[in-house]
Amino acid sequence: MRHCSVQVRGLLTRDELDRYNALMEVGSFLESQNRYDLAYTVQKEVDILILPGIERLKEKGRERDRQTEAYLEAKRILEEDDED
Repeated sequence: MRHCSVQVRGLLTRDELDRYNALMEVGSFLESQNRYDLAYTVQKEVDILILPGIERLKEKGRERDRQTEAYLEAKRILEEDDED
């Protein structure tokens, strides 16, 4: 079973994280029983489950980019005022 990143796990809600952990446990059990056909199905469910966390991580990145852009713009304006 493939785990998602720590960053994505940190952005899952409690319910999503509980379900994620349960699915990972089931998938690991299935792999230990060499039931890779069923583990594949569980992995697909995990992939769907983590999509909201991935979106939240992307939004955090976009927000950070907006803040950086605003900071650089303010800095540019300040430098222009200092030159005058």
